[in-house]
Amino acid sequence: MKEIVLGKRQKRKVKMFDRNKMDEIQRAVESTNGKIEMIRELIPLGLLAVQDVLMAELNELTGTRHKHDEKMNRWGTQPGSVCLGEEKFRIQVPRVRDTRRNTEVPLQSYSQLQATRQVDESVMKKILLGLSTHRYEETAQTIPEAFGLSASSVSKKTVRASARRLRELSERRLDGKDFVAVFIDGKRFSDDGIVIAVGITLEGEKEILGIIQTATENQKVITELFEELIERGLDFSKGLLFVVDGSKGLLSAIGKVFSGHALIQRCQWHKRENVVSYLTKGDQGKFRRKLQAAYEKPAYAEASVALESIRKELLLINRSAATSLEEGLEETLTLHRLGLFEELGMSFKTTNVIESIQARVGQYTDKVDYWKTSDQKQRWVASALLDLEPRLRRVKGMQHLALLRERIQQILGIENKKPINLIAA
Repeated sequence: MKEIVLGKRQKRKVKMFDRNKMDEIQRAVESTNGKIEMIRELIPLGLLAVQDVLMAELNELTGTRHKHDEKMNRWGTQPGSVCLGEEKFRIQVPRVRDTRRNTEVPLQSYSQLQATRQVDESVMKKILLGLSTHRYEETAQTIPEAFGLSASSVSKKTVRASARRLRELSERRLDGKDFVAVFIDGKRFSDDGIVIAVGITLEGEKEILGIIQTATENQKVITELFEELIERGLDFSKGLLFVVDGSKGLLSAIGKVFSGHALIQRCQWHKRENVVSYLTKGDQGKFRRKLQAAYEKPAYAEASVALESIRKELLLINRSAATSLEEGLEETLTLHRLGLFEELGMSFKTTNVIESIQARVGQYTDKVDYWKTSDQKQRWVASALLDLEPRLRRVKGMQHLALLRERIQQILGIENKKPINLIAA
């Protein structure tokens, strides 16, 4: 019975492999599941092993040709295909018949080798990294018998994989995660955007909490995002520090949902740039340096005095700039009031943590010139975020996060209460 037909090009490639290596691998991997996982990565050597795996199960069900089981009969072969690496390969699949029930018995190993999940994830990653679906066949690493790699089929694989990623991000539980801070900001996509929330654990690790699509960071939409996070188990009973750029809708949503359990650290960089935007080009550099120097003073009293002096100076040349500085000024000094500017300022005085993540997401998504649907946009962003997440570094100053929590609780008057899982609690 000829299950696999190798072409000339395959034969030349197979000769490059040491058949003893295959024996070593098969001895090392005891279970059928283990063999299947190994085979996926051994192309074209894996093609030769596919037949061994299928025949092993066939013999287990029916016995050998000379000592066959009368209850289970071999029933010829039929055309089929298996997934190896990122590609499909045509093979002839053994058939088994249960003579007692007069029904066909499927081979479990063949079903596993047909599974497309790993294929989809791998293809999705390549697409995210910028490979055009119409050029994907050029990346095929193995033999001409590979099929199913047209632009349409790759697109379908991408949709399936990215849909799983979006569902994973949207539904994964946050119970048991000890978050001390949350960064939240939006990334623009043409005429709308995706708001991304990133949590910082007490150990300093960054975790993507969730996303929501919105044209503006209005209170209603952001409140919906926060409520979803709480439903998934976000505990804010111990208090949270929110690092934001100063959007009014965002600030209102934080106050509504986390009232009494949140402190705001507004981004000092955004405040500085908003202020100097009212000034002439000749004055911008000078006041940018003054504002930067004031914010770098580690003590709250010193920084506050320096900023008040700048405000008075601005009143003489541009009242709008002075008003911009006054708006939310205390919230730009939250780390100073907590007495932790020197320890945690590098990571928490600006929204750089989340903007860095957004820039890296852009490496995946900025190549897209046209978004067909809202679903596509969210799927791609979710996939990019989950791909990036394992490589995100811990925040600088993480050894001081326990002290940050203590100071937050002192200012807010929070005792160590039980976790809050409902907004009404």
